[in-house]
Amino acid sequence: MRAMNSNEIRETYLNFFKEHGHTIMPSASLLVLNDPTLLWNNAGVTPLKKYFDGSMIPVNKRLTSCQKCIRTNDIESVGDDTHHTFFEMLGNFSIGDYFKDEAIEMAYELLTSKKYFGFPKEKLYFTVYASDNDAYNKWLSLGVDENHIVRLESNFWEIGEGPCGPDSEIFYDRGEEFDKEGLGVRLLKEEIDNMRYVEIWNNVFSQFNSKEGVKREDYKELPSKNIDTGMGLERMTCVLQGVTSSYDTDLFKKIIGKIEEL
Repeated sequence: MRAMNSNEIRETYLNFFKEHGHTIMPSASLLVLNDPTLLWNNAGVTPLKKYFDGSMIPVNKRLTSCQKCIRTNDIESVGDDTHHTFFEMLGNFSIGDYFKDEAIEMAYELLTSKKYFGFPKEKLYFTVYASDNDAYNKWLSLGVDENHIVRLESNFWEIGEGPCGPDSEIFYDRGEEFDKEGLGVRLLKEEIDNMRYVEIWNNVFSQFNSKEGVKREDYKELPSKNIDTGMGLERMTCVLQGVTSSYDTDLFKKIIGKIEEL
């Protein structure tokens, strides 16, 4: 893997997708405007919902951003090595342009190519929605070992009302020293909380519109099939800088050092 600071990681991600025809969008305000379902932006896709539901047309069907977010639905995890209430979410988005195959291809290239992040392929694991054979077979076609792909019923992304769909999460294996009981991939298959397999990226194949009170199987299809992804900058920085906690990265060390000094 390439040793990179947080600014380099952010720029590498955004520039990769710019090279692949995406327009870089600025981070929207944390406070959500004109959306009564949310108080603040909690994901990279939130400011783009107007494009996903068809109410507005984007300047480009391919977009990428680094969105500042506040999230509280997993607040009980905040304070461990990788969870935060405030964070930056890197993402690439397709509004009715490319879909599952191309999204997976680009994700794999960005992660494994030595030109970009340069992850060793054997250190990456992938989860897919239990019935999503297309995503499963696509990862296989790229050379991923079948033992590194896990089917899970929980791989369906939705957070409040709005665009949602099956997803494929990507994990980095930090090694046996983070797995004292030697459970290995069981940690993923049985969804056991652990610090060995760190989720670094989620690719959502967004094709439905979730609605409160409506069963998942009854969600209406969006006007087009879309891609919505999220890579937490703090978590990615933790992995690429080879530290145990994201609080040990360049994003936090100077701040914590100044607090200690004061």
